[in-house]
Amino acid sequence: MRVLVVGGGGREHALCWALRRDAASSSDDLTLFAAPGNPGTATLATNLHIPATALDELRAAVRTHDIDLIIIGPEAPLAAGLADQLRDDGRAVFGPTAAAARLESSKAYAKEVMRRAGVPTAASATFVELMPALDYIREHAEPLVVKASGLAAGKGAIVCKTREEAADVARAMLAGSLGEAGKELLVEEFLDGEELSVLGLTAASPAISCWRESAPTSLSRCSAKLRRRAPPTKACCTRA
Repeated sequence: MRVLVVGGGGREHALCWALRRDAASSSDDLTLFAAPGNPGTATLATNLHIPATALDELRAAVRTHDIDLIIIGPEAPLAAGLADQLRDDGRAVFGPTAAAARLESSKAYAKEVMRRAGVPTAASATFVELMPALDYIREHAEPLVVKASGLAAGKGAIVCKTREEAADVARAMLAGSLGEAGKELLVEEFLDGEELSVLGLTAASPAISCWRESAPTSLSRCSAKLRRRAPPTKACCTRA
């Protein structure tokens, strides 16, 4: 099988490592590519020097290298519709559609979905104008969390100890400090406690949990379950 992993971070290195390990244990014939990859993936795959957001170039590379399966790691190409375009090209893709990726690419949209579905979440309000945001901040208890609604490369969530700090962050975001990602923002109540990421894999069958407190390395076992249950062409990952 010829597999392309899209992305260039630690997550994609881990994916390439797991794919190599699983192929070795099952004697599968695996030809592995990463785009753009990194020095870590270069030890496991052939790096293609194509940015993860260069959708047309990635589609061309898939055709050139006759890729059987594409695994998309970063949020930005998913939000831009890479998975949709590759499926339209008749390729098998592991990654959500652009519509499903809005859960990651728009925190405001994700909050609305959680409210409609009755999923417990911190109280918040969404703003695109400064004065309503400042009014909301003045009326709520410290500390507060100000979040850019869009994708901000991990820099969009700021815990503010005081209302004054929250107001300053809101001003900066709405003025463009994070580009388009911060032109819509959320002001959210602060929740004290441990943070946990849970991966859920779905493919026209019940979701499979891929994190357990007693077994954090269960991802490969979950992947095996997913392969047995259904093909990966409509698989989706979300983080909570």
